[in-house]
Amino acid sequence: MGSSCNEKTIVWFRRDLRIEDNPALADAARDGSVLPVFIWCPKEEQQFYPGRVSRWWLKQSLIHLGQSLKSLGADLVLMKAQSTISALIECITAIGATKVVYNQLYDPVSLVRDHNIKQKLGELGVPVQTYNADMLYEPWEVYDNEGYAFTTFNAYWEKCLKMHNDPIIRLPPCRLVQAPGSVEDCTIEKLGLEDESEKPSNALLGRGWSPGWINAEKALTTFIENHLLDYAKNRLKVTGNSTSILSPYIHYGELSIKKIFHTVIMKQILWAQDQNHEGEKSVSYFLKSIGFREYSRYICFNFPFTHERSLLRNLKYFPWQANQAHFKAWRQGRTGYPLVDAGMRELWATGWLHNKIRVITASFLVKCLLLPWQWGMKYFWDTLLDADLESDVLGWQYISGSLPDGHDLRRLDSPEVQGFKYDPEGEYIRQWLPELSRIPTEWIHHPWNAPLAVLQASGVELGLNYPQPIIDIEVARDNLTTAILLMNEKESASKQDNNCEGTNEVVNDNCDLENLRIPKVLLKKEKRVTCPSNSSNDQKVPSMMKTSSGMNNNGVKRSRQEPDEYNLNDCKSESEFSKLDDDLCSTAVSSSGSKKQATGNSSFCF
Repeated sequence: MGSSCNEKTIVWFRRDLRIEDNPALADAARDGSVLPVFIWCPKEEQQFYPGRVSRWWLKQSLIHLGQSLKSLGADLVLMKAQSTISALIECITAIGATKVVYNQLYDPVSLVRDHNIKQKLGELGVPVQTYNADMLYEPWEVYDNEGYAFTTFNAYWEKCLKMHNDPIIRLPPCRLVQAPGSVEDCTIEKLGLEDESEKPSNALLGRGWSPGWINAEKALTTFIENHLLDYAKNRLKVTGNSTSILSPYIHYGELSIKKIFHTVIMKQILWAQDQNHEGEKSVSYFLKSIGFREYSRYICFNFPFTHERSLLRNLKYFPWQANQAHFKAWRQGRTGYPLVDAGMRELWATGWLHNKIRVITASFLVKCLLLPWQWGMKYFWDTLLDADLESDVLGWQYISGSLPDGHDLRRLDSPEVQGFKYDPEGEYIRQWLPELSRIPTEWIHHPWNAPLAVLQASGVELGLNYPQPIIDIEVARDNLTTAILLMNEKESASKQDNNCEGTNEVVNDNCDLENLRIPKVLLKKEKRVTCPSNSSNDQKVPSMMKTSSGMNNNGVKRSRQEPDEYNLNDCKSESEFSKLDDDLCSTAVSSSGSKKQATGNSSFCF
């Protein structure tokens, strides 16, 4: 252990709830005694306070982690606090800590909090060491030939795959030495992660899911050995366990992303030797899903405004329709489009959605109903079991045409056509829309066209037990076209006004990507940094984020609400977001319910 064996280290757990391949825990255990601590501070979560099912998962994972730590010789201290920094200082004082360690996070809330904590502890003379336990590469390690951040996925992921990645996985510590001292902690129940009214619904989740890092390891092994080979051909099936079922485990850090990556790479090598082309194809698709998760963190770190407004400025003047009735119908699965409604019913019942259904339901909200993508993103955050801010940001911006390589804003896919493509027999719809269970497959994706005799025989009364379509799809296309034309007119007018004022601001839609104004983020260390940062130790954050996270500061604890009571007070419009400073840059230097189902390979989820 050397001279550092007398260290008393606080190991601050966040979304890294595992023992294996946890660099913060491993280094602390090697250097001396430890105090493992988890701090729950609802006030600091702001509008991204986790929803019911996400909090249930967190509670179960903390119980599992506490048992594992105890078996190694240390107790996990649970604290509920008004301020994370105050709780950490309390722990430091209680044990005479000589160091604080934790694994890094990259979402906007955590970046601001971590920066302030490093600064405050630095002033108190307490060293802070952070580690990468959440990504293959730190966001500042991947850049183009000119040293700037990538803004398209394919270029980013191609660069990542060419970079060397250390395959060493840290084993769990053999034992832990508990740091002496007493800290006033609380029980898992007093953390308040689960209300009494939520427990009956949450009990159903335990029938389909088993949180905890050991269970995550089992889920990974099951997927690699039994399902990875067929991933390429099964990943788009919206019924059954068609993909990995790993995203909730990954979100709370119960699985090491490096371990997943290298385990899959080993399969790729073996299948390549055996000339198993189907296996190689499956690995390629699955690695791409890992890449989307990496890219989501890369984008949110380097462009920290993207949880509020578009990466591209194409939607600055988009005439969103703030129609609460349409939003309510979408949330409740009452749009009259069976595939959309089935997806939203499943989400409410289980906290889970297949990735393809996430894309279809999100596209309907944005393209057919012209509702702000931020509304949909916030609702997904409140209801998904694997709610992950960075992945959700990337997914919703992709759908709304807000990324250089995202959907064309003008592209509107018919839910009826999507239904025949991804649920050809109507199996998924019948499972989640029992009122349509007796409709023949011929009509199940467009019951409004079914003959009256067919509807009567099936027990369907349109407008009564199942709604008429909330909007005709052709009318929706016309509305989208009109909205884009209006957006372009406003852009042109704004450009002319700016030119008259002597400015050279350029605002375009994604039909002309070369002229889009995307802030350039300089990452390569040897180059001059264009926006200074004073972060301590091994990570810097964007200068804008030191003074404002761009979030609601009311600090009110938000519980999951019923669909007819959903509150949008903390959801902002695109026009409000456009007021934020565009000239952002960042640099960093190194040192369900009842049914399990898996996700697809796009940016919504793992």
